[in-house]
Amino acid sequence: MSSLETRQLRYFVAVAEERHFGRAARRLGMAQPPLSRAIRELERQLGVELLTRTTRMVTLTPAGETLLADARVALDAVATAEHRARRSGRRPVLRLALRADYDAGLLPKILDAYDELPVKLLFGGPGEQVPPLHDGRADVALLPTPFDERGLDVEPLLTGPRVVALAATDPLAARATVRLADLAGRPLPDGTRAERGGRDPVRPGARSLDVSQIFSLVEVGCVVWFLPEWAARRFPRPNTAYRPVEGLDPATLAVAWPAESRSPAVAAFVRTARQVAQNAVDDGRPEPATLSASRPSPA
Repeated sequence: MSSLETRQLRYFVAVAEERHFGRAARRLGMAQPPLSRAIRELERQLGVELLTRTTRMVTLTPAGETLLADARVALDAVATAEHRARRSGRRPVLRLALRADYDAGLLPKILDAYDELPVKLLFGGPGEQVPPLHDGRADVALLPTPFDERGLDVEPLLTGPRVVALAATDPLAARATVRLADLAGRPLPDGTRAERGGRDPVRPGARSLDVSQIFSLVEVGCVVWFLPEWAARRFPRPNTAYRPVEGLDPATLAVAWPAESRSPAVAAFVRTARQVAQNAVDDGRPEPATLSASRPSPA
């Protein structure tokens, strides 16, 4: 009885996702003939047909659909094991995933007060903080809600109003306040519609832009952007107008970590973040989130 290799699974997933041997070969950085041979050998090894081939594309058979789903899980598990194995051989650090300028000004004070381990910052765009918590690249994250909380424990830290960023020449910028209904049909930077109020969690793999790109699109009127008032204060720009929005849910900054974590270093970070957030109220920062609704810190 032979066992599958991760190389075979990577080859198969590439072909299954691209639906084309040539594109899959380019994605893998290899020539097409050895890729075709490798897939045929995989089919021979399994004793089933995985792909239906035509001159233009390939489609998955039922066996191929099954293998694709399981192969993705297996490759994710291997990647996680690699991350954790490499980590165990290095000097311990706490890896913190976050979005730049979305820490409500708390990050410097948290880092000053936290002395358990050195902290490595992992910056990412919208929706890029949760996957590292699942695959072992990050231990803890600071991120705005909403996000997919499955498999995570979450502690809300601060809650404050959100505003809309508009082009300074936008007719709505002449108003002191706008309504959510006034923004109907306007696109947000992630491609969703503004009338939804940004309530949907950001999907990993969705259109991700950096702050400068978003402001460029805002200033020419291509998009509007909802952001926490605390973040807007960091970006005064002559061609951008910020306005309160009636009906727009407030922003909440949260700290999140894997539900199975039992790390004392993570627990200490969560306690530190909570205390710093509470202290920030005295500085006129956003109000602390309702801690009674939060989950317990890791043991």
